[in-house]
Amino acid sequence: MPAESLRWDTLEALKNSPKGRLKYNPDWLEKGEDILSGCNEAPSLSPLSGLILKRLNMSPRALQKTCSLGSASTDPSTGLSEEALASLFPALFIPLCIYFTLDSAPDASNNLSPVTNPIPSPTISLLSPRATQMEGCIRICEEKHRAKAKMELSLRQELQEKLVASVASRESEQLKRFEELMELKQRQEYQSMRDMVDRETQESIGRQEKLKEEHKNRIKILNLRLREAEQQRLREAEFERQRQVEGRERLRALNAIQEEILQLNQLLEPAAPTQSGPSPVLTSYSTRANQLCSQVSEVVRMTGEFPSVEDMTVAERALHEMRSLIRVMQEAAAQAQEKRKKEQEEEEERRKMAMLQAQQEEQKKSAALSAKEKARKKGLQTKAEQSTLKWYQELQDSANQCAQSFEGLNNTKDIQTKKLRMELQKAATIPVSQISSISGSKLREIFDKIDKLLSGRSVVSGGKSVSTSQHPNGLDFVSYKLAEKFVKQGEEEVASHHEAAFPIAVVASGVWELHPKVGDFILAHLHKKCPYAVPHYPPMKDGTSVEEYQKILGYRVEDGGVEAQDSFLKRMSGMIRLYAAMIQLRWPYGSKQGPDPHGLNNGWRWLAQMLNMEPLADVTATLLFDFLEVCGNALMKQYQVQFWKLILLIQEEYLPRIEAVTSQGQAGSVTRLKQFLESSLRSRQIPPPKGQLSSHFWRS
Repeated sequence: MPAESLRWDTLEALKNSPKGRLKYNPDWLEKGEDILSGCNEAPSLSPLSGLILKRLNMSPRALQKTCSLGSASTDPSTGLSEEALASLFPALFIPLCIYFTLDSAPDASNNLSPVTNPIPSPTISLLSPRATQMEGCIRICEEKHRAKAKMELSLRQELQEKLVASVASRESEQLKRFEELMELKQRQEYQSMRDMVDRETQESIGRQEKLKEEHKNRIKILNLRLREAEQQRLREAEFERQRQVEGRERLRALNAIQEEILQLNQLLEPAAPTQSGPSPVLTSYSTRANQLCSQVSEVVRMTGEFPSVEDMTVAERALHEMRSLIRVMQEAAAQAQEKRKKEQEEEEERRKMAMLQAQQEEQKKSAALSAKEKARKKGLQTKAEQSTLKWYQELQDSANQCAQSFEGLNNTKDIQTKKLRMELQKAATIPVSQISSISGSKLREIFDKIDKLLSGRSVVSGGKSVSTSQHPNGLDFVSYKLAEKFVKQGEEEVASHHEAAFPIAVVASGVWELHPKVGDFILAHLHKKCPYAVPHYPPMKDGTSVEEYQKILGYRVEDGGVEAQDSFLKRMSGMIRLYAAMIQLRWPYGSKQGPDPHGLNNGWRWLAQMLNMEPLADVTATLLFDFLEVCGNALMKQYQVQFWKLILLIQEEYLPRIEAVTSQGQAGSVTRLKQFLESSLRSRQIPPPKGQLSSHFWRS
């Protein structure tokens, strides 16, 4: 039967439902538990009430039919009978039936129903005891599950409360840490403020101490200045006293000089009548003596309370000259007397030697011939070769002609021309004075400036633009002054600092290569100031005074007399070193294609001619040593074996000649030359000169 099959299906569904899976415990009665205790609770809607409500939406007739327990019809949509529905949903079905039971009469009161639904309520029917028992069991299971849910809910609430408590505790700890961090920052800021205040306090204390120390120092300085002022006053007083003492001494000395000059002048008077006649020489001596007496008398009259040092110098020079006059006069008188005696003796001997005169002449001629032959064999000369002298004279004539060409520029009275002459001279000489071995770039700037000036282009000198084209003789003037300045640098700068020869020489060589006229003027000035650079030993001509001849030899002759030998040798050494550097150097930025304007072959010529001439005391040894020290390394590389032969010749043959003409006081230069020759021959090597410019110098 279909209804029977549906029942079994219903039971299977109830068995598989959560309530159907509840276990029956037979110990309920033994434990005293009430099985239907859960049925005493107030009725409530089941979760499946939605299905019932859906069914209630059907027609009233159908609803009445459904709620009737006595009807055996089935639901057309579900196929379930009323008994089946009551057995499936007893807890839901009964309350609903009660809830919707209304009086079918039209006059029934509506306030008995809580629902104002116009649908007619079905009739109320009671369940069977079995259904009631089942309903109670279901309610007991629901109560147990509700209690279990409450317990789980309470456990979950406790868990949530613990979680909230832990979060609150963690947040509280974090808040404490945050408060501690803020307190730490406040303490740190407070500490930093205290440190800053302490530091400022220390700085203010330090400044106060510094101000106190400065105040003490100023007081010390003021006291020191006061002491210095007092000492200066005492020194000035002592100086004034000393000046007066020295003035009195000079006054006494001046009076003594005047007295001595007057006495010496009186010596000239009786000497004149002793001559056979009025001699012009003695007359000139007497005139000069009277002039000197007048000069000293004028100095005495013009001097004030105390004579000055210049006055004493003039008086002493006059006394020295007066003594010289007396000495020369006495020598002249003695010579005249000796001459008369000799003339008498010669007159007597002439008669006796008349017969032997021819024989003596023959002996003199033979002696002269033998002396010339001996000198020729030894290869030594007393003067330079004729070709060398001709070359020397040509250079001097060329320089003199150039000097005459700009004589009008030198002697001009025009102010503008004078200014131009001064500017040209500065533009030519100042760059040469600036030559040094600081850097190659600086040396190149100086060379370019000199080259521009000689090429007629404008250069800036002293903030003004100047050019040789501004005057017809401007180029000759600049060339002459430039060459003169190069030689003067050798005479002064190189003489004091030997290493300075190389930068000066390399610039001079470059200028010489581009402007040969300047090179000729350099040689002319060099030969004039140092004739040993030719080499040339000028002879003393007739009518030449001693002072003039000393100037020709290169000495400086001033009012005070001839310069000392040491100063003379120092200047000659500087010029020879400059010449030795020039002949071995070329300007590194030149073309280098043409021949060297004055190369190393001129050094070999100078050395050979120097050895062919008789040595001079102190001069020859000094110049040979300086020349070989500067140029020896270059000559060794160029001539090799021939050079060593020449060095050996100097040591074995020429050095003994130098020693023969050298006195004991002049042996220093000979010793230096001898040691240099011995060291060079022993090592077969001549070291490069000090101060030679390297390739690294030109990159600086």
